[in-house]
Amino acid sequence: MITLTDMEAALDRRAVLQLGAAAGIGAALMPKLVWAAAQPDMVANVRAVVTRWVGPGKFPGMVASLGLPGSEAQYVARGSEGFLDSDPVTPDSLFRIYSMTKPVTGMAAMLLIEQGKLGLDQPLGDILPKFRDMQVQMTPDGSVTELRPAKNPIRIRNLITHTAGLGYTIIQRGPIKQLMEDKGLIAGQISRLKVPGLSRGEPVRSLEKFADGLAEVPLVYEPGTKWSYSVGLDLMGRVVEVVSGKSFDTFLKEHLFAPAGMDSTYFQVPADQAHRLTTNYAVVAKKLVPIDKGADSIYLDEPAFPFGGAGLVSTPRDYNRFMRMLANFGTIGNERVMGELAVRVGTRNLLPDGVEGPAMMSPASHFGAGGRVGIGAEAGVYGWAGAAGTVGMVDMKHGLTSSIFVQFMPPNGLPLLTEFQQALKADIMALMENRT
Repeated sequence: MITLTDMEAALDRRAVLQLGAAAGIGAALMPKLVWAAAQPDMVANVRAVVTRWVGPGKFPGMVASLGLPGSEAQYVARGSEGFLDSDPVTPDSLFRIYSMTKPVTGMAAMLLIEQGKLGLDQPLGDILPKFRDMQVQMTPDGSVTELRPAKNPIRIRNLITHTAGLGYTIIQRGPIKQLMEDKGLIAGQISRLKVPGLSRGEPVRSLEKFADGLAEVPLVYEPGTKWSYSVGLDLMGRVVEVVSGKSFDTFLKEHLFAPAGMDSTYFQVPADQAHRLTTNYAVVAKKLVPIDKGADSIYLDEPAFPFGGAGLVSTPRDYNRFMRMLANFGTIGNERVMGELAVRVGTRNLLPDGVEGPAMMSPASHFGAGGRVGIGAEAGVYGWAGAAGTVGMVDMKHGLTSSIFVQFMPPNGLPLLTEFQQALKADIMALMENRT
């Protein structure tokens, strides 16, 4: 079994030398960030974008944030929690974060690796024996009967980096998509309504059944050879259960959420908190149509199982605590949630040798434990986005956190997020340039 101690020895010399740095912030940059933290408005450009996009015929409300080292994020909140919900949207409003769940699950895996209970390159079959002898499609998304034996085992590294070769009903096409849906291998939920193009059937009712069913479905790609968006992080939830001896949701609550002070992050929203839950919308002909209202949301029900890839509801403030914990290499306040090395390894490139990062994202990037890892001008940036318009990123090099929380599907149905990213970059550049 490979532990974090083994991984430390495998890190390149430069990364090893950096392990002694407490915050990862360059001495030349620190005075600028300290100065910036004292400024009354760090997010003028982001504020303008949020203001422009909130109102009649646009979005009911949204929250954006930018956080600097050692301080609470500065939030921009405009509007209400829904067009028919007059409650003001705030950093404590609840949003469906969908795939922003994946970095959380990735860090749960890193916690178990840190504890020596799991190995990064340990075969999945050691933990879930039904995955020892997998079959691979001869043609990706082609026949589910024309198969060959997998040459490589699925490893934990593959699950958390989308390189296991597993399918995903939101990505695959043809017979394998149909097979997964017929078996209830559906890792997420959207609405009580049957929304055309978004409804995918009923999922099985436990992580154990999900894992067992997935083991009977052929892989789309040879393990360890290609990045392909998948249910790997959902399957990782079952691994956490088996290795820890606790249900996946309990493990997250006890080992991540409670220590990090994240008391408003749920797989099931308590009934007495429904008033904080925003409404989710579908973009239809560039107009927003409600598909999941906060007052009677599907997220008020117990989910089929805790979806480690797309199941969480959280608040901008709670998720910022998660990102701040990562930015500070495992601590928040006086609480150490994760070991420094576990965070450093989980937020750096974990792709198998020779495998390129996400083709679905631009610009090119690497991938870590459940999240994108920037390269080039974005070196040190880690995070991911959600299917309903949420984005959360951490600049591990400079200790910055940023996010936007809004609710619409699909998130490319309107150009909001592109404008937000441009505004965010402008605000960060302004912070650096205004203090010379």
